[in-house]
Amino acid sequence: MSSVINTNVKSIVAQNAMSVNNRSMSKAMEQLSTGKRINTAADDAAGLAIANRMTSQIKALNQSVRNANDGISMMQTAEGATKEITNMLQRMRELSVQAANDTYGTTDREAIKTEIDELASEVTRIAENTQWNGMSILGGGASYDTMTFQVGTEGDSTSSITVAFQAMDSTALTVSSLDVSSNSDAQASVIDIDAAITAVDQFRSTLGAKVNRMTSAADNLANVAMNTSASRSQIEDTDYAQATTELARTQIIQQASTAMLAQANQQPQSVLSLLK
Repeated sequence: MSSVINTNVKSIVAQNAMSVNNRSMSKAMEQLSTGKRINTAADDAAGLAIANRMTSQIKALNQSVRNANDGISMMQTAEGATKEITNMLQRMRELSVQAANDTYGTTDREAIKTEIDELASEVTRIAENTQWNGMSILGGGASYDTMTFQVGTEGDSTSSITVAFQAMDSTALTVSSLDVSSNSDAQASVIDIDAAITAVDQFRSTLGAKVNRMTSAADNLANVAMNTSASRSQIEDTDYAQATTELARTQIIQQASTAMLAQANQQPQSVLSLLK
């Protein structure tokens, strides 16, 4: 083996080995400190792209769950109000049946009508003041209408659920001007109130069905988001068992490389002994 001074090949080899090992050690330390296997595109370009797409999907799924829950809250608010309206209508019907009995005179029927009118006004008050996020959802000339709830991640009709809200005030239910001044008028009022109760019941049934559908949609979205998050974790998160093993390996190699570099740097000194 030749003895040279200007070029210490062993030292260069040791330095290169240390440089490569230091990069591996730094990468292991970065993965352990960030909890991410992929921190830059250089770590895994394809994996980074897939993980980013999954992140977008997860965020959209989580927002869709919130959208569904907001829709459920809105419909539950409407359903609670219609329950009270039903109570008012049932009392109005009871009074109309009472007024249909000819044992009651004009004064008695006027007293009954006064209560019926007050109940009709309360029906309207409930309808007009039932709001969600500032929107009147049961009528009274405000913003009741068809509403669309985005419960999916795509921009098409398959990702939404539409709910048609209805006016529930006494005018819309045709019970705002009931007449119970005679037997026949009171009987006609009973028929009108029955129609109103049926309309409210049908609307409540629709709300209940939509709530159940939206609840199922929210549960499914949450499940998909959970599974997508698990898949993303497999791609981008640090495997701590593997990373700690890699860190220990590179630290040992670093210590050995440092020792070998020190010996390689001492090699030219042996040439001096030939000059003595």
